[in-house]
Amino acid sequence: MIDLHFWPTPNGHKITMFLEEATLDYRIVPVDIGKGEQFRPEFLAISPNNRMPAIVDHDPADGGAPISVFESGAILIYLADKTGQYLPAETRARKTVLEWLFWQVGGLGPMAGQNHHFVQYAPEKITYAVDRYVAETNRLYGVLDRRLQGRAFIAGDAYSIADMACYPWIVPWKRQQQTLDDFPDLRRWFEAVRQRPATLRAYEKGQAVSDQPVVDENSRKLLFGQTAASITPG
Repeated sequence: MIDLHFWPTPNGHKITMFLEEATLDYRIVPVDIGKGEQFRPEFLAISPNNRMPAIVDHDPADGGAPISVFESGAILIYLADKTGQYLPAETRARKTVLEWLFWQVGGLGPMAGQNHHFVQYAPEKITYAVDRYVAETNRLYGVLDRRLQGRAFIAGDAYSIADMACYPWIVPWKRQQQTLDDFPDLRRWFEAVRQRPATLRAYEKGQAVSDQPVVDENSRKLLFGQTAASITPG
């Protein structure tokens, strides 16, 4: 059994997508980030960066004590290695999947996240910041579109954790002020991943946890502007 500490955000959806694809036995432990549950001591014990998702694997491959893993990219690699699925063992193919996984965690996610912040959540519109991150999101969409030319999936013919990592960050393309029609190969890939039964199940489970916006006036101070001295909500 795997405990998934989860809230329905792009990084959270990555993990439910994998778990549904691999048909692993898991239970969702909601972490309502709008209420500050990510700062609870029991959660910080498994996710010291006070970010979800995180997992606790109660049946690790070594047969030992439960293993906790935080950071969505690390979780995907851990689960892929545990199951032998969605991350090739062959050196060159594995290298390619990991390149694009790290492209997402180091580029697409952070830049789209800043896009979300300045376009949707910032209390005042800063034109330079909005333009900067909308443009960078557009550039990254272009990188992914070019990568998908002549390929069914990001790493080639096989669906992988690179696809699971990237897809949830494309889902809010309208809020990111992008147009998928500008990126035909990205759109083709996006629709193929969207229609996978495991993707549909993953997003249904996310909606069952919460269908409300993550950020409102009450949650804004918990989610933004934290410092080392303020990780415990007042």
